[in-house]
Formats: sequence, C-alpha cells, structure tokens
Amino acid sequence: MEKLFKNILIPFDLSAHSTRAFKVAVDLAKKYDSKLTLLTCLEGDAWHHKYYDSRADSELIKKQKKVSQKHLEKLEEIAEKNNVSVKSHILKSKSVVNDIVVFAKSRKYDLIVIGSHGRTGLDKVLLGSVANGVSQKAKCPVLIVK
Repeated sequence: MEKLFKNILIPFDLSAHSTRAFKVAVDLAKKYDSKLTLLTCLEGDAWHHKYYDSRADSELIKKQKKVSQKHLEKLEEIAEKNNVSVKSHILKSKSVVNDIVVFAKSRKYDLIVIGSHGRTGLDKVLLGSVANGVSQKAKCPVLIVK
C-alpha cells in the first residue's frame, strides 16, 4: 500500500499556532511514516523608497534568521526524539503565501500542515490570512490547525 503522506510541509512563523501545527504534523508523520520539512519565510524588502537604506532590511533579515534557526533546531530535536525525519529551510520572501505554495509544488509535498491565528474582522482584512491563502492556492491538501 502506498503511503498517504510521504512528505509533509509545515510553514513555521515562530508563533504558538505554528508550533501546534508542527506537533500535529509530528503525530501524522509517526502514523504515516512521513518526512517533515519546516519552512520559515522571512519577509524582507517590504517597501522601497529612494531614501530608504536597504541595509536595514539586510540586518533585520540576519537577526530574524538567527532567531528562526534556534527555534527550528528545537523543533528538529522534538521530531528526532519521536523518530521522525525532519529538515528545515529558511527563505527570504516577498510574498509568504506564494512562496509557500511554490515551495510545496516544486518539491511535490503531499500535505501542508499550517497554523492559523484565527483572525477575524478588520484584523483579517488588514493582515490577511496566510493559512487561508495557502489553502486556496496550494495544489495539495492543506490541514489548518487552530
């Protein structure tokens, strides 16, 4: 019998919601003998202006990457203690939703497990929903964990 979910992608933004999604993904990986990949998208180049110093973005990205790497290493340890294969990637991103979708498609993931902040009303309109965007654009199944 073919494995249902060989490769599971977990977009990770350092939030409690994405940590919860990771734990769900670990449980699924144990059940289906899946491999996990953690993906953190760091938003850089958020805006440009002729007087804007892009070196500030570069420094911010370096700091974000360092913090993200520490969190990812802790999650990798959790997965390994559960005998689950895991790797992690950090991307500099201009569009988090699109970058997650392209990453998943290009590497043929069978499932995306993503945390949702559960924003409603004006927050959702202004900030958008990465989980919602990914679920609408991804070609593979998406499990949204609240």
